[in-house]
Amino acid sequence: MLQSINARTGLAHGAAWAESTSRDIDLAALQARQVARDFAASTTGLRATLLRGIGQRLLFAREALVALADRETGLGLPRLNGELDRTVYQLEQFALALDQGAVHLLLDEPAVAGAAPLGRPRMTRIRVPLGPVAVFAASNFPFAFSVAGGDTASALAAGCPVIVKAHPAHPALSLALAEQVQAAVAQCGLPAAVFQLVQGAGIAVGVTLVQAPAIAAVAFTGSLKAGRALADLAAARPRPIPFFGELGSVNPLIVLPAALASGAAQRAAALAQSITLGAGQFCTSPGVILVPQGEPGDGFVRELAGQLSQMQPHGMLTAGIRQSFESGVQAWCHVRGAQVLAGQAGGSAATPCATLVQVSAADYLAQPALQHEVFGPAALVVRTAALQEMEDVLGAIGGTLTVTLWGIDGDAAQVTDEIQALVRRATDVAGRVLFAGVPTGVAVTAAQQHGGPYPASTAPGTTSVGLAAMDRFLRPVALQDAPDGLIQRLACG
Repeated sequence: MLQSINARTGLAHGAAWAESTSRDIDLAALQARQVARDFAASTTGLRATLLRGIGQRLLFAREALVALADRETGLGLPRLNGELDRTVYQLEQFALALDQGAVHLLLDEPAVAGAAPLGRPRMTRIRVPLGPVAVFAASNFPFAFSVAGGDTASALAAGCPVIVKAHPAHPALSLALAEQVQAAVAQCGLPAAVFQLVQGAGIAVGVTLVQAPAIAAVAFTGSLKAGRALADLAAARPRPIPFFGELGSVNPLIVLPAALASGAAQRAAALAQSITLGAGQFCTSPGVILVPQGEPGDGFVRELAGQLSQMQPHGMLTAGIRQSFESGVQAWCHVRGAQVLAGQAGGSAATPCATLVQVSAADYLAQPALQHEVFGPAALVVRTAALQEMEDVLGAIGGTLTVTLWGIDGDAAQVTDEIQALVRRATDVAGRVLFAGVPTGVAVTAAQQHGGPYPASTAPGTTSVGLAAMDRFLRPVALQDAPDGLIQRLACG
């Protein structure tokens, strides 16, 4: 059974309701497949209208939805109102992309007379929707990465029916959001199976959904353990399907010597805010801070520890997330060479402690247990003796959503071979490299890349944020010598 829980009191709210059964899920997938062809053939104008309709309904129901989200997550009204605005903005951006023809015609190459290899037929490259997409909602963003979030928006924009597996951390909100999406679907005259919701607290619902024969692709945001298990299931199907998973990320932030020369205190304050934002429950939270050895670095670390010691993060989203955080921090504190600079594991039942632990680069590289994500308001400072050690640490981390490099300005003379090598190493392991600011906060733009080498994501050539998120659910097809009239129809959607 599912139950809405007040995040602040831990008390149940309202009556419990049944989880989706295997039969429910199989039926939903079958119905999605039955409408997939017609929805794929729908005009981009209709799909843009659908996305805008969802956004309008979310805005109209804002007060009730935000209050419900606050009760189930405890994230606070300002944060949740901002997140709802972001969700509506995402929907509008995908609608605009559809208006601008970003889905259908990609490339039309005219025929060239003559013998091969110089001569060739006319080739027209288009994209077609994959089919029904299973979307796994995230716990930490109850609007933007949940029922009506970016995965749902991008899949609908691509012309794919969606079945959302709601997150059990906010089940009542998920039902309320699904009602708004379903109402927008109906208002557009589309079949109800274009969007469906399934729910369940255990693993069975997710496993059944991924294994449903009618599902053509999966979009997942969540833990490394759960994501890897589901990715393996998707690959083991009789007909494997793509699994677009955003999993774990430590988001290293590198403080170069030039960044310590001025403004170090302000940087430390901004970093402390980023580490504790949302109780550290952001996939882009900076979890590893690389700082040069020496007095300037010592001063920066002292300032960062002092800032974090004054922070009081709010409660975490679920008891499971809190337990995992405490276990991760305890593991840090007990490794060889660890120094606890701020906080300690095992805070009060309500809130976690903002924690900072320091190790040397040598100890970090020698102990793989330090190289995993600790999801929550904590960071690991790694002290380095040279730029080469910074490169080595990045290599040990492997895939990550972001790398931040502080201390590289616009002066070409300062971009030495060593700096260039460090930047290249950053691009080897990250989907987004920042040279200013902090990694928390992901802009919804055409150029955005929210993904990276494993374990940041299972498909590093794709993004789950930004307009290119649509590309995950569109398959290229080359049409050879297609007639003009057909190409014109396909191009206009």
